[in-house]
Amino acid sequence: MNTYTLLESMKMKTIYGELPEEVNGIFVDSRKVTEGSVFVCTKGYTVDGHDFAQGAVEKGARLIIAEKRLDIDESKAALVVVKDSFKALALLSNKYYDYPSQKMNMFGITGTNGKTTVTNLIHSILKRDGQRSALSGTIGFNLDGELFPSENTTCDNLTNQQMIREALDKGIDNFTLEVSSHGLTLGRLWGVDFDVVAFTNLSHDHLDYHGTMEHYGYAKGLLFSQLGQTLDKPKYVVLNADEEWYERYSNMTAHEVISYGIDAHADFKAENVEYYNDKTTFNLRSPEGVSEVEMKLLGRFNVYNALTAMASLFAKGMKVERIVEIFRDLPPVDGRMQKVEMEAPLSVYIDYAHTPDAIEKAIESVMPFKENKIIFLVGTGGNRDKSKRPTMAEKASIADYVILTTDDPRFEEYDSILKDLEKGMQHDQYALIGDRGEAVKHAIEVSEPGDIIIFAGKGHEDYQIIENTKYPHSDKQIAIDESRTKYVNHS
Repeated sequence: MNTYTLLESMKMKTIYGELPEEVNGIFVDSRKVTEGSVFVCTKGYTVDGHDFAQGAVEKGARLIIAEKRLDIDESKAALVVVKDSFKALALLSNKYYDYPSQKMNMFGITGTNGKTTVTNLIHSILKRDGQRSALSGTIGFNLDGELFPSENTTCDNLTNQQMIREALDKGIDNFTLEVSSHGLTLGRLWGVDFDVVAFTNLSHDHLDYHGTMEHYGYAKGLLFSQLGQTLDKPKYVVLNADEEWYERYSNMTAHEVISYGIDAHADFKAENVEYYNDKTTFNLRSPEGVSEVEMKLLGRFNVYNALTAMASLFAKGMKVERIVEIFRDLPPVDGRMQKVEMEAPLSVYIDYAHTPDAIEKAIESVMPFKENKIIFLVGTGGNRDKSKRPTMAEKASIADYVILTTDDPRFEEYDSILKDLEKGMQHDQYALIGDRGEAVKHAIEVSEPGDIIIFAGKGHEDYQIIENTKYPHSDKQIAIDESRTKYVNHS
């Protein structure tokens, strides 16, 4: 791209050195820089890109974007100093990739729990309807069925623009993004032109970052307030009418609101809900009348997730009848109250629940089918929000037997995590086992025929982060192996 054309996207800038006529890429990681590219110096939690500018020049960067004058070889690369390199990155990456989100159907889903399930439902329904679709979130970057790993729930601004551009170049019409509160406050979504944005729920999480629930709630609200003031292009906001933030979020946007719920009056309302151990049914009252819904997703919280996806797809023109038809055959989302198929006389589920609210809902979803006891394994990440730990254990205490363990311990000692969790226990039927693999084995060891076991916190993930290294770990596989040893090989 012509360098002068690219830099037109920023008015306030100071240029040092001679600008190259063309640039052929943008990078924020100096290790990935290629000849003739732009390197944008951004500041992270532990790393400052300004420290790697000269290294980027040596690797071939011909234009450096920074927030201060740097000691670089200006005979090799020009330096452009700006006020805010994150905003510069958003402006430059959108311009460089030619604003790809404006040319696609863009869905954005935020909320404490349910984002992954809702985005995967939207993506799967579109695919089964014969449409092409891409998805970015916790599980990774799904490019019309091809899965690539990603580092964060919501990627950085540059990566988002690259992914959307790649999808567009492959002829994909729909793109769904999981939108985290971190992503919103850090500007990772700046420039993404959403068509439909949706809110699932708000409960205790990330207070180590946001400080208070009020700040956390308003961080989520950025998705709706940033939808824009121009009304020439139809945009829609899908909100949970049963949530207390419903009115506030409604007032944050100029665009039409489509509501959903179970208890409150809503545009998409679930009635006569029936829960089974392998499916859920309900009557859906929508703008197109009443429909009978049957789905393989389990529990009340998944009714909300289903309603979110249905209302979002309806907003972009899909018929409710068609959505309901597809829902009947959809499999559960990987690692979200997913029943593990095994030969043992147990009902075993893996779930991503890592907040007090999600833990409570996971246990409540299996309560109607309890024959013997419910065993619940819960862990939490190290060096993260400690304030929610006792409440997580308190909610887990609904189960008959609780195993307190770790999730991704990172650099925090097992005992530190377990002691914080233990403060919330409401009964004495529990075990403290820091090693998650051993904790999963223990759950199978103490089980009896007819028990229900829920492994919470890791869901689909097949690794554990210890210090700063990812080690292979699968709750699902360990449980299958242990149950085979205990129940099948000894029978």
